[in-house]
Amino acid sequence: MAEAPIRLGMVGGGSEAFIGNVHRIASRIDGHYALVAGALSSTPERAHASAEAIGIPRSYGGFEEMAEAEAAREDGIEAVSICTPNHVHAAAAMAFLSHGIHVICDKPLTATMADAEALAAAAEASGALFVLTHNYTGYPMIRQARQMVAEGALGKVRLVNVEYAQDWMTGPAEGKQAAWRIDPEKAGMGGALGDIGTHAYNLACFVSGLTLDSLCADLHVFGAGRSLDDNAHVMLRWQGGAKGMLWCSQVAPGNENAFRLRIYGDAGGLHWEQEEPNRLWFTPLGEPKRLLTRNGAGATSANTEASRIPGGHPEGYLEAFATIYAEAARAIHARRAGRTAPDGLLYPTLQDGLDGMRFISACLRSAEADAGWVAP
Repeated sequence: MAEAPIRLGMVGGGSEAFIGNVHRIASRIDGHYALVAGALSSTPERAHASAEAIGIPRSYGGFEEMAEAEAAREDGIEAVSICTPNHVHAAAAMAFLSHGIHVICDKPLTATMADAEALAAAAEASGALFVLTHNYTGYPMIRQARQMVAEGALGKVRLVNVEYAQDWMTGPAEGKQAAWRIDPEKAGMGGALGDIGTHAYNLACFVSGLTLDSLCADLHVFGAGRSLDDNAHVMLRWQGGAKGMLWCSQVAPGNENAFRLRIYGDAGGLHWEQEEPNRLWFTPLGEPKRLLTRNGAGATSANTEASRIPGGHPEGYLEAFATIYAEAARAIHARRAGRTAPDGLLYPTLQDGLDGMRFISACLRSAEADAGWVAP
């Protein structure tokens, strides 16, 4: 018997917001959620107009009002998606956590380290689930890469290199989406670091299974009139002796969304690129490169479990995002039924968010010390 859809609310992500629409599509792909309430804008008039355009039955002028009203309803929301700029994440999440409502939040976790720590305390006190949408961890080939590393296909990991390059901030920062990302009051501690560097760091940790020991960071602002980094080069030392590099940039012409991960061990290497997400290159030491594909020959269990359709049919960004929502739903359904959550759920948690904030903080401390080595 199919379980009833999870009643979902949304904060931010109005009808014209890119990431809001991504969250809505991701929540619908597997049929686990019904979007029934929203506070879709900081401006009540726009919030109500967006709710009407999208077809959300209950619209609120602010997240505080929404949290109180939904918690008081017998048919109130069970989970909320937070799709706002970074500076709203903490307050919005805590408003719903205080009522035991599960939170699915966009990254980075918060705008400041103090907010992150306050949110962590609120989540622990609430006992509700907290899911962070580092959606790139949902790709089937990333799940396979993680499984291969864990099972020793690369031997002892020596090198973990990751880069995330875009070009959309090369010129003047125009438009609403660019404007808040260069505003420290809204974006928080990091520019490119917070926007895409946290994705890169999270993916490197997720696939390699390694824990960061220390880093040194060279941060730069190329865009005129900006105070937050738009380019970062970070050297990484992992616990256990592995080394690595992270480059994130939003001022690299010719790179639309060039997210690449390379991991090398003493027995082989892996190479994955987000713009061709259904492919993973594996090179055993001394042997030719092997092209592994989503749900194709050589697919591991982690690959097939995260795939929805037969190999050869492309799956992409939206499906990877939907995998995070689907795994969150399995955990929420288990809570609803008084069951233990099933094994093998890999959705990013609040701890991943804290790790990302500590990464940003460490990069800033390193840059202030002229790229000195610091612990996260």
